[in-house]
Amino acid sequence: MVDVKALSNEAALKEAGNEHILMHGSPFHALAEDSGKKILVEGKGVIVKDIDGNEYIDALAGLWLVNVGHGRQEIGDAMARQAGTLAYASSTQATTIPAIQLATRLAEITPGDQTTAFFCSGGSEAIESAIKIARQYHYHNGQPKRQKVIGRRGSYHGGTYAAMSVSGTRQVSDPYHSPFMPGALHASPPNCYRCDFRAAFPSCDLLCADQIGQMIEYENPETVAAVIAEPISASNGIVIPPDGYWTRLREICDKHGVLLITDEVINGFGRTGKMFASNHWDLVGDIMTMAKGLSSGYAPIGGVMCRPHVMQAFEGDNKLSHLLTYGGHAVACAAAMANIDIIEGEGLVDNSAKMGARLLKGLEELRSHPTVGDVRGLGLIAGVEIVKDKGTKEKFSESGEEIKTLGDGLLSRNLLTRAASVISLSPPLCITEDEVDRIVEIADGAITDMEKKFGYA
Repeated sequence: MVDVKALSNEAALKEAGNEHILMHGSPFHALAEDSGKKILVEGKGVIVKDIDGNEYIDALAGLWLVNVGHGRQEIGDAMARQAGTLAYASSTQATTIPAIQLATRLAEITPGDQTTAFFCSGGSEAIESAIKIARQYHYHNGQPKRQKVIGRRGSYHGGTYAAMSVSGTRQVSDPYHSPFMPGALHASPPNCYRCDFRAAFPSCDLLCADQIGQMIEYENPETVAAVIAEPISASNGIVIPPDGYWTRLREICDKHGVLLITDEVINGFGRTGKMFASNHWDLVGDIMTMAKGLSSGYAPIGGVMCRPHVMQAFEGDNKLSHLLTYGGHAVACAAAMANIDIIEGEGLVDNSAKMGARLLKGLEELRSHPTVGDVRGLGLIAGVEIVKDKGTKEKFSESGEEIKTLGDGLLSRNLLTRAASVISLSPPLCITEDEVDRIVEIADGAITDMEKKFGYA
């Protein structure tokens, strides 16, 4: 039998990790590779340290979520206090003080009249919950045929079944995942750089939004339950919709009696320079999903916020047929409350807007590179799109040597991020000016090295 407590030295930990850890989205033996996953042991602010003592700028906030930064003792203290009082209660039998406090807090800060919360363990569960709520809403309102859900191509909403089904990314379309949920449909994204209609804004008159309306009409509105979309699509390469898009889509959904689900799992809690990305467009979804920045990753928690007209469908005997063991976990709710305290108390939403503007300004200077096709960002979520040819916008192969070299260049300069055809940047909201400038400097250097190696410079 292995003495787990003896797994304290570097070599033993790496060996055990390779033997016993199946990495998410990586080959089983990724830990054994020199270029594989790191073993991180410590973090403070935007900096994380690995087991070898190397320090990195966490330019993706873990996975778009460590909004308040690493090493926040006050969140750990809040969790410890609640764990020592009451760690868990089944949400089917009762609720807890932290859950009530958090739900009330969210009702105050979320867009419009989203006043009722349903808690779960993370983003994928939040999407599953939102879809179930939408379908049951229509069922209780006498429209049981409203089951279809329209997502957008290129979007990613999670790794569970319904979430994968409404996602439109290649990562979830592999043959070993299908067939997907019946009734999951996909429309064009509002990607002005790569418009599916080969049109230009504003002369396009928002064809990407109108296509969703056409799909609803084609499918028969009486069969469509909801449209689901991120205000800013991260997986699509930080796609920021053009002016008027969300107003048009809101009007389309209202016209056809279709619920609009706004996915704020990545966008929410200050990431975009406002508390929620929806605030940029005065958008109020009928249902809104959240997770990630809700607790900044200090505890697994997600949630769904619903407007009163949605909740009216569940009055009387029409209960919500949906339950999750860890929904409304008291310790996770305490963590989320402490997290929101930090976001509001330290002005991190405002810092996100200011540092985001500085980041975007720095990244815009990278357009001089022959392989930088586009730069996009709002608040502290930004992307640099890398292309073979600026004129044709031809992409590099995601598995090609150019992208691999770019990723290696970023990592060798101690920057943790996601490097593909789009360099995604989403650092903690507590980032400083010097740290922002360092991210831009690293991106510039890594792109330069890749271009020189493959003859683009």
